[in-house]
Amino acid sequence: MKRSSLILAFLAATVCFNACKKVPRTGKMNFTTVADSVSYALGFIEANNFKKTIERAPFQIDSLNRIHFGKAIAKTQLKKKYSDFRTDQFSNINEEAFYKGFLNEYVYGKSYFSEMSADVYLRKIFNQKKAEKDSVRKELAKVNLQKGQNFLEQNKKREGVRVTDSGLQYKILKQGSGKTANKTDRIKCVYHGTLIDGTVFDSSKERGDTSSFFVNRVIKGWTEALQIMPEGSEWRLFVPANLAYGERGSNNKIGPNEALIFDINLVEVLEKKK
Repeated sequence: MKRSSLILAFLAATVCFNACKKVPRTGKMNFTTVADSVSYALGFIEANNFKKTIERAPFQIDSLNRIHFGKAIAKTQLKKKYSDFRTDQFSNINEEAFYKGFLNEYVYGKSYFSEMSADVYLRKIFNQKKAEKDSVRKELAKVNLQKGQNFLEQNKKREGVRVTDSGLQYKILKQGSGKTANKTDRIKCVYHGTLIDGTVFDSSKERGDTSSFFVNRVIKGWTEALQIMPEGSEWRLFVPANLAYGERGSNNKIGPNEALIFDINLVEVLEKKK
């Protein structure tokens, strides 16, 4: 039996069968904000998808059982992971409106939306929010780029800082005497990465471990440095945005056009096997 069928069977079997005329968190919805409408539409969509899943199950849930099952669902809360995901898409989620949208459709088959109207509405709001975020991100990219350029302009004047033709800056903290890596080699290193304001975004050093990377599968600044950095060296890299993650940034820790600083201890060059 498929896992989804087992889960549905288990849920159906464990629902409390105390009589109930009306499921909590159902009924008329007063839409006063965009978040109300979005949340209700999302609840409706999730209920509609859930009903389709149940239709494929090898058993039936009658209307009475749906009421009892709905009562059990009404006692739950949205998982934080789901809520955060939807909030990122639509800015705000009203949990009560979501449950009302879900339970009205699942238990009673009634909704203020149809499958098509819910989809059209959610796409419209999603695109509006995306345009707003893109506009903010574009302005942030300009600010970050200027900050990075100002920092690097001053940084290159500091003692011991060297600059390559690409604009990469580095300072030798410890010079090793081992071999240098080729572009297709894999290396083992310990690193510590920060923004120019000192904010740590990633650090194998803080985790107390080493990491392995292919030289040609990391950011451009790393690829360049690792091919001129002898094994056993420890360098500090000052990486312009165009040699790092550029306008796209990385996750929520590195914004668009951020200049980055890395301390890299090149532990070993692991040559590509022939």
